[in-house]
Amino acid sequence: MKVGLGAGYWGSGPPAGVAQQLHEAEALGLDSFWTAEAYGSDALTPLAWWGASTTTIKLGTSICQMAARTPTALAMAAMTLDHLSGGRVLLGIGASGPQVVEGWYGQPYPRPLERTREYVEIMRQTMSRAAPVSFEGRHYQLPFDGGDHLGKALKSTIHPYRPSIPILLAAEGPKNVALAAEIGDGWLPLWFSPKSDGFYREALSEGFSRDAAHATSDDFEVACTVWLVEHDDVEVAASFLKPVLALYIGGMGAKGANFHHDVFVRMGWGEECEAIQDAYLAGDRAGALALVPTAMVEDVALVGPADKIVEEIERSWRSTCLTTMILGGWPRAETRARIIDAVRG
Repeated sequence: MKVGLGAGYWGSGPPAGVAQQLHEAEALGLDSFWTAEAYGSDALTPLAWWGASTTTIKLGTSICQMAARTPTALAMAAMTLDHLSGGRVLLGIGASGPQVVEGWYGQPYPRPLERTREYVEIMRQTMSRAAPVSFEGRHYQLPFDGGDHLGKALKSTIHPYRPSIPILLAAEGPKNVALAAEIGDGWLPLWFSPKSDGFYREALSEGFSRDAAHATSDDFEVACTVWLVEHDDVEVAASFLKPVLALYIGGMGAKGANFHHDVFVRMGWGEECEAIQDAYLAGDRAGALALVPTAMVEDVALVGPADKIVEEIERSWRSTCLTTMILGGWPRAETRARIIDAVRG
């Protein structure tokens, strides 16, 4: 298993210490560095800013939200950064959810799988530069059939550094995971648990079976951000992540339309998820936080002393379908090499 470092997206401002962590990560031979976006800091600007100081580590987005940019605009950005970085870009994209897509971007959310399929096809056309980009779909039309009726099919002015930049799809439900295996070069899980490994392997196999080009998973990337909090007291370590789980399970979506909530339900936390969501949506965030069990955190994150973290990596995580563990937390200097070596095996 390869090791990555995740910077995520920001709260009130840029997180401290990322540049130093990235320097250390590259010196230790980590495979990749990842940024993200929600509805604040974007993924591309920090990736280019911090990535400018690197020479070997791959630079990934986990994720760029599709509603934030047209497919040609995101392809332009990826091609530009791929040139500047010498071919190190990993382009993670995702549909996000209806609250963000419709509330923040003012775009329609329905039929996200169909929209994703069209989006990826246009990006591949753009980045290959084999011909002027032309596409006629339900969600995207190039050239646009309307307006001044003066649009024409265009070809990127820059030649690609690579004919194909890897595209990874963020997905949580089985249909989306299968789509990632069918049309993508990788899958970006969120809130992955080793005990759900069989469920996801089955979804991936379904996707691989649809397209001969993806008939094997040998070169397919599964890169997952796994939160890591070191502390001698497991309860204290878990307490740093319980607010995050309460937000995603309880507040990231409405009743019946929260994909993160559904992930934890599939893990067997149905009653707990219902209680957390009810409290959160009722405005009782403290109550929702108090309802998050430590065992739920341990299902999806590495928390506690280094000995425990290493044992869990070796016992549970390394045998999963993950090909890259993106560390959502930088281990202590005295335990860093040991934890990274445990992931690598």
